[in-house]
Parts: sequence; structure tokens; C-alpha cells
Amino acid sequence: MTEPSGRRERKKAATRRKIADTALRLFLERGYDTVGIRDVAAEADVAVTTLFSHFASKEALVFEQDDDFEQRLTQAVTSRAPDEPLIPALRREIQALVRHCTADSAAPIWHMIDVSPALREYEESMRLRHAESLATAIAADPDLSQTTTACRTIARFAIDAYSLAREAADPEAAVDEIFRMIEAAWEVTCP
Repeated sequence: MTEPSGRRERKKAATRRKIADTALRLFLERGYDTVGIRDVAAEADVAVTTLFSHFASKEALVFEQDDDFEQRLTQAVTSRAPDEPLIPALRREIQALVRHCTADSAAPIWHMIDVSPALREYEESMRLRHAESLATAIAADPDLSQTTTACRTIARFAIDAYSLAREAADPEAAVDEIFRMIEAAWEVTCP
């Protein structure tokens, strides 16, 4: 995540971080379903309205890095070198996200997500939103000139690669295997 430059932005970022860290700690200690928004706000020493100015929902507290992940995915497309092919750039970013999400410290969080229907549903909607943002970035690249369907399909494949690899016994090998298939699909659509 990029560091905010102004004092006010740094203070907002620190408050957001404090709320998210507090929420995650409480959720892991007490269970997601037993902790309410008011509990999080009280423990973080902020008003409920302050909490909601940073997070749209209770589920969003768990996925605090959602916007950062989405931005990283689109930047894998928009910020790649002019001569760098799309699929290796996406593979590299998905690999980094998978490494982050399969670290030992993330295991209790994913267990909490896996046992909560509300969190699983939120994660699925988040992945769909990420896929649409990624598809938009791919479609906007004049060097790629693919159909909307091709852009959306490859974006969905990349997002699903993240999810499938995260659940695999060997996540890095899974990313490699999945991206070989994605590369083949992309090559078929290239003019």
C-alpha cells in the first residue's frame, strides 16, 4: 500500500489500520459472529460513525487490504514495461498475492473466512469486482486489442487462479500450472 503523503492522510491511514487490526484481533480471539461493530469501535476507541467512514461493512474489516489488492492487479496491467507480455505480468502479481495469503500468519484468517458464510460471500463478491476491474484495465490497453469477452475471461481466470492456488497443497506450483493454461487461452485469442 502506498504511504499517504500529508499529515491528515497519514492520520486517516493510521486510524484505518488501528480499526482493522483491532477488528481482526477480536474476530480471531472471540469469533467473527460474536463480535459486533460496536465492540470493534469501542476497543479501537473510535466512534461507530468513524468506523463506518473507513469500512462499509463488518465483512470489509476482514478484507482491509481489498482496495490495495485490486489496485495491484490493475497495475500489473497498466504499469508493466511496454514490451512485457500481459500474462507473465499477471502471473507475477498473482504469485505475490498468493504468497501473501498463504503465509503461516494468514492461516487463522482464512480458516475464519472459510467457516463464515457471510465472509465467504463477501470474498466471492470481492473477487468478481477484482475481475471486472482487471478486465477493464486489460481492455483499455491499446496494445492488447482483445474483445471484451476475452478480457473478462482472462481476468476471471487470473482471479480464480489466485483462489485455486491459495487452497492448493503447493500454491506456487498451482500458480505455475494454472498460468500455463491461462497463457495458452490468451494465445488462442491473440490476432
